[in-house]
Amino acid sequence: MTTLDSFITRSRALPVPIATSQEIRDRGSTFVGTIFRCSTVEQARVCIQHLRNVIHGNKPASHEIAAWRCMAEDDGEQWAGERVLKVMKAEAVIDAVLVVSRWYGGTMLGPVRFTHIETCATEVCHAFKQQEELDEAVLMLSALDEELSSLRSQLNALNEGGAASSTPKPPTYPEWTVAELAKAKRLVKARENAIRSVKSLIEEKRQ
Repeated sequence: MTTLDSFITRSRALPVPIATSQEIRDRGSTFVGTIFRCSTVEQARVCIQHLRNVIHGNKPASHEIAAWRCMAEDDGEQWAGERVLKVMKAEAVIDAVLVVSRWYGGTMLGPVRFTHIETCATEVCHAFKQQEELDEAVLMLSALDEELSSLRSQLNALNEGGAASSTPKPPTYPEWTVAELAKAKRLVKARENAIRSVKSLIEEKRQ
């Protein structure tokens, strides 16, 4: 099935989910949570529409239960998204829109459906927070690499008795994944230790 979106010339990138939960299946119904980054209500609505019309375009969900939290605007929800919003607040997720999609299987599930909604929402909130941690660690690592390269250049110059040599190029890394969060944190700690050591050597040389 081809959606109308396929024929639209876009001036901006399509929304990309940060995380999608595992499916929960219960008596024919299926529940899946999806979370996107957004900083405005308008962006949140674009993400919801994209999920409904493009990602789920070939298999429309019976319900798209959505909530969003944006730093600069009021929280919001639609299609009975109060429980989704509650999870986002509990997990301290901000600047995001979260949608729990349900494909109804023909059997009324009763109150357990709310448990399924919250389980899907919690899973993607955890993934979102991990991605935030990874992004922060990678930014910190890049800054520390730059600082360490500059300090090593200064130390080399002091060892050689001349002006600071050209700054070595910081290392490059492949694209990080959430599975490598612990590795990124270890590298940050290692760079901090290396910077302290090089600063100490520079001070000794200057005395």
